[in-house]
Amino acid sequence: MNDIPLSYLLTTLGILIIFSAFFSSAETGMMSLNRYRLKHLTQKGHSGAIRASKLLDRPDRLIGIILIGNNFVNIAASAIATVIAVRLWGDAGIAIATGVLTLVILIFAEVTPKTIAALHPERIAFPASFLLRPLLWILYPAVWLVNGITNGLLRLFGIDPQATQEHHLNAEELRTVVHESKQKLPQKRQGMLLNILDLEHVSVDHILIPRNEINGIDIEDDLKLIIEQLRACQHTRIPIFKGDINNLIGVLHMRNFSHFLIREEQSKAALLQEAKDPYFVPENTPLHTQMFNFQKEKQRLGFVVDEYGDVQGMITLDDILEEIVGEYTTDVADINQDITPRNDGSFYIDGTATIREINKALNWDLPSDGPITLNGLIMERLESIPDTNICLSIEDYRVETIQIKDNMIKTAKLVETPIEQHPTNKN
Repeated sequence: MNDIPLSYLLTTLGILIIFSAFFSSAETGMMSLNRYRLKHLTQKGHSGAIRASKLLDRPDRLIGIILIGNNFVNIAASAIATVIAVRLWGDAGIAIATGVLTLVILIFAEVTPKTIAALHPERIAFPASFLLRPLLWILYPAVWLVNGITNGLLRLFGIDPQATQEHHLNAEELRTVVHESKQKLPQKRQGMLLNILDLEHVSVDHILIPRNEINGIDIEDDLKLIIEQLRACQHTRIPIFKGDINNLIGVLHMRNFSHFLIREEQSKAALLQEAKDPYFVPENTPLHTQMFNFQKEKQRLGFVVDEYGDVQGMITLDDILEEIVGEYTTDVADINQDITPRNDGSFYIDGTATIREINKALNWDLPSDGPITLNGLIMERLESIPDTNICLSIEDYRVETIQIKDNMIKTAKLVETPIEQHPTNKN
């Protein structure tokens, strides 16, 4: 090697450092690739993604070829640097070569290329796959030997080297991904995706129309009164019951009511012929399950019943869809007629309003893991039915009952208050 010109040695050293930088950046770039984006690009036929995906199918072989190449060029560079240093400085050059080469490799062949690859993995990994695949075939015997030894050692520690980690996301991880996609995903679509993920945590009880608010037809009423009620009805479907909502007979579509009106003979029996059988939904059914049940049964309206078969309320497919796409209006007064804003920043809220709809309409955080309605929440905190109007605090909110009637709180006044301003509960 003493006969080789110094310029040749320096050129070779520079080339080896470049190769070392290539292997270092290739390792970081390949391992930093987003697996989900890689699958997406592979399905679209991106050639670089396809090559990288095939290499990552066997990470042991990929790491083997990268480390074999990297260690080979680093050792060769160390040997050539030592020869150059001895020629220039004699025996003292060995120490100089060690220090200088360590610094050069650290900066130019490790930290810098790996940082670039970590920031832009696709720009590094996809082009690198051009060289890594043929290198894997050329050096396959060496890779096979190294992997055979390392895989044997891994098995001694109880690790299966052939086991591959499945890159699957659970609901909470997917929620984090959606949250992190703010810059590339419109806020409306992001909200819809998050609402879909929330469906499994919400049951029909949270969004049902309470039984006392169900507009229905009592078949025991006079036929003329029934027809007047149906003509004034603003809903597409209306339940028909006998005496009490628990005695449901059917559901009448207003389209079928028009068929009834053109009949020559109009009677209650003829009206019931136009009605369909009611569809019942068990309470506590998750919304995502009920949405699929609506689709399966080809229904759009269901009556929620408890374990005793008593009707607790009514739910429609539109109610579930609104949980995904949001309400159709933006004004608080339009969003929910149960919520009335006041000039002092407080709100008059109907006791039958659900905690969930209050939180959504006002962007509040009232406790929603217990009672469903505001009346139920206040009753739970008081552990009794108040005889007179009282004030109390619930979390970060000041609550004042306004109207108490029929053993329930009809109306309450709520305002959000700082923690330090919370009033003391008083009866």
